[in-house]
Amino acid sequence: MSRSAPVVPAALLALALTLSGCTGGGDGAKGTPGSSGLRDPYFPKMGNGGYDVTHYGLTLDYDPDDNHLRGRAVITARAKQDLSAFDLDLKGLSVKGVTVEGEKARWNRAGQELTVRPKGDLDKGETFRTTVRYEGSPETITDADGAEEGWLRTGDGAVALGEPTGSMAWFPGNHHPSDKASYDLAVTVPKGLQAVSNGELKGAPTTKDGATTFTWHTAEPMASYLATVAIGRYDIRRSTTPDDLPVYVAVDPSQTKASRKVLARIPEVMTWAQRTFGPYPFSSTGAIVDRPDDAQYALETQNRPFFPGAPETELLVHELAHQWYGDSVTPRTWRDMWLNEGFATYAEWLWQEEHGGETAQQIFDALYDGDYYQDRTDDEAIWAFPPAKPSGAAHISDSPVYERGAMVLHKIRQKTGDKTFRTLLRGWATKHRHGNADTGEFTAYVEQQVPDKDFSGIWKEWLYGDGKPGKP
Repeated sequence: MSRSAPVVPAALLALALTLSGCTGGGDGAKGTPGSSGLRDPYFPKMGNGGYDVTHYGLTLDYDPDDNHLRGRAVITARAKQDLSAFDLDLKGLSVKGVTVEGEKARWNRAGQELTVRPKGDLDKGETFRTTVRYEGSPETITDADGAEEGWLRTGDGAVALGEPTGSMAWFPGNHHPSDKASYDLAVTVPKGLQAVSNGELKGAPTTKDGATTFTWHTAEPMASYLATVAIGRYDIRRSTTPDDLPVYVAVDPSQTKASRKVLARIPEVMTWAQRTFGPYPFSSTGAIVDRPDDAQYALETQNRPFFPGAPETELLVHELAHQWYGDSVTPRTWRDMWLNEGFATYAEWLWQEEHGGETAQQIFDALYDGDYYQDRTDDEAIWAFPPAKPSGAAHISDSPVYERGAMVLHKIRQKTGDKTFRTLLRGWATKHRHGNADTGEFTAYVEQQVPDKDFSGIWKEWLYGDGKPGKP
């Protein structure tokens, strides 16, 4: 246990009662502790109850040579109840001090939970600022499916990737997709390195005493798993799309040549995507490309997707489509991952259909008939579970969520026809722009928008049903 003030018996008793959830604030106080998790179906400990974060102000200083991170997080939040204590998610790292509204607060660590007890209770509806000072060697987290996330060291620096739980490895917060916030991020690195993040760069980097500081601002709400910082040496290219949207691309020099052609298509992809999905929900776009061995997967980090090595065009389309489906319309819980991946996968199908490749119907048929993959096991894996009910935390990124999720969308397209389907795609992204949504809201939306069609069979057999549906 670590505390910011000397421990006396009375304080020990008060802290024990607080952590057990048996008491509120001080003398005569009415506040109670916020819950230490949001009971997500697959990650019940992630997130915290009692408050909503509206803004993160992160100040980081990182030295790649010894993998040492020093951080200061200023978290602005609104109390959803009268609070005597609240939790933040933070894995590893050493907490050096905590204040709430400028006053020292007592705190305690237990696993990934940083429990904070303000000097006085916080009233429901009150906006408050919590400052956490911390440092140490940030961890690489092995996810339930074996993938690595969190803080990943690279050949010349590091990259932070957060889906689904990794962001707690580098800053304290309410790390659940249902709580989105704006961000300001100032990162100081040794001179000669660069730090790339979400949003837009605020002014020119500043160098002092052998270190350079890069300051980034993300105005639109962002789930913490989509926050990133990539530290290293990059070739930076700035441009705009035909409608003057800023494009910021950072590429590891070893990948510059291999990625030049595909990244030059970002304006083309963005023009197509806006025509297909509706107005772009953010104020800039682009990409981060590191070396292939720096990570195991691409990720739709907001504004600026991350790729380990030069991506194929379809993967670029997939991650940029996520800016609408996943980043702007974010799942309410991790059970709703198909609303991210099924939509982004279907975007690939639409792109291929409209750019000289196979049609969505041909891809659908190949998947159904078991002719899509070279390995029969991969073909069969699509039917392991329904898209809306992944079989555990280790499987939220499995094939049924992606390919079978896309097949659900194709069944809707077959039912409604192309024109109505395109209207549904754009309308869904507009209705929940910068918000959260779940599967029930999606099915209700489709039924409300197309009341003359019966979708119950699609929901029963394709979205929620076990096993392979009957021949379509």
